[in-house]
Amino acid sequence: MRMAFKLINPASLGAPRGFSNGVLTYAGGRLLFIAGQVAWNEKQEIVSHDFVDQFDQALANVITVVSAAGGTATDIARLVIYVVDLNEYRRFTREVGERYRARMGKHFPAMVLVEVSGLLEEAAKVEIEGVALLRA
Repeated sequence: MRMAFKLINPASLGAPRGFSNGVLTYAGGRLLFIAGQVAWNEKQEIVSHDFVDQFDQALANVITVVSAAGGTATDIARLVIYVVDLNEYRRFTREVGERYRARMGKHFPAMVLVEVSGLLEEAAKVEIEGVALLRA
């Protein structure tokens, strides 16, 4: 049995596209806090210098952590996406959206996108962290 979420999207905020304004979860689950994931492979090497490929791998790594804890992508309640170049993200919004939907379907948790001056892994262009609610 999957944990249920109620999406909170007040009409006064307009219709969100690609995210939810709030995600209400119900008691009885376990919270999984997912550390920031970059586009690393199992050797901790960045898989590509391409922004879209990096986004895809970082998201895949987030989902891998959730899976290892016994959950699925639809258990993710919140994502924080850090990028080093907001304009690069904007240039590839369509491609990023395609990769997102390939991994997450039409599951849109509460999300935030933040531009940062740099990430710990120098070659990383994107880092994604999250919170998931898994069944008890």
